[in-house]
Amino acid sequence: MKFQLTILACALALSGCAGQAARDRLGIEDPTVVKTGIGTPQDAAAGAPTPQWLSTYSPITSGGEALAALQQRLDKLPGDKSSYFHAKAQCWIDAGQQEWRAHDHWGFVEEAIGQAAMITIGLENGSTLSAVNPELRTVSTVRPDLWKIVNVIKSDPATARCPEAQQPLACAEVELIHAGHLAWARNFDAAEKAVPGIQSELQKSAQAALRCAAPQQSTQEQPAPSAVQVITLRADSAFRFNSGDVAGMLPAGKAQLDKVAAGMKQVKGISQLNINGFTDRLGSDVYNQKLSLQRAQTVQDYLRKHGVTVPITVQGRGKENQVTECSQTNRDELVKCLAPNRRVEIEFVRGQE
Repeated sequence: MKFQLTILACALALSGCAGQAARDRLGIEDPTVVKTGIGTPQDAAAGAPTPQWLSTYSPITSGGEALAALQQRLDKLPGDKSSYFHAKAQCWIDAGQQEWRAHDHWGFVEEAIGQAAMITIGLENGSTLSAVNPELRTVSTVRPDLWKIVNVIKSDPATARCPEAQQPLACAEVELIHAGHLAWARNFDAAEKAVPGIQSELQKSAQAALRCAAPQQSTQEQPAPSAVQVITLRADSAFRFNSGDVAGMLPAGKAQLDKVAAGMKQVKGISQLNINGFTDRLGSDVYNQKLSLQRAQTVQDYLRKHGVTVPITVQGRGKENQVTECSQTNRDELVKCLAPNRRVEIEFVRGQE
């Protein structure tokens, strides 16, 4: 993992964009965003507000006042201002204020307020917060290559114990989402102008994580701050095919999680669970990302309902970290061979005793 961070830190320092139109350089895959002019769809899939969206955000009548009130509440919170969630709430407020001052009426201001409020309230109440980024109506994915870098930095154990890496990482995520809104609104040039700043934030985060990791990796006598044990749930035995919600869970999967929940009540010293969902390489990146995240979140929800109270982080890793490679030409045989890649991994992080 240290090697990966080193390569990323160097690549981010040197990377640049060269090519054709700004929207092409942004790597936008959403066809509704790329299409413009007569015939452009206006339905929910293209970002039209749904009744559920309106009921959620219509109570926000004054974006400026709501953002100012959130800023006051966030400023009053104790603790490290550079921690991941505090920094993320601040960056959501900053992004919302930027679009509010620009008189953006597409709905991003309200969505930014919603994200900042959710995190701020969670910090006030001491609730468990998820590091998973939301899917917002007014945002399309841009620069998938940078999102992959985000996931590498985010999954590195050094980042979790390194506040210096968490603040720029959290803000890079929000800024990437903000750039995705600009692209969604067809402001491709503005979205592209945000990229160098995002790259700089990711570079800072990767370099900080490297500095935090160095002492533990260079001094053999120094004990590791935590020990990690991983158990793997085979998705094919835990979920029905192409299902990821609780209704799609199989009895064998529930039985495995019942054992995990029971074990958590008996074993002391577990300080955190990291739940990562994975798929095989078949299917689109977007589909696999959603399915892997849904399965990881379902596992989290199941454990919560069965008494697990320690902090939990959840990530959908999609096609990452394939554990087996297959070359069968028959699809049924290929799907069977790739089964070990379809999994949910639960990492048990044990704190120092």
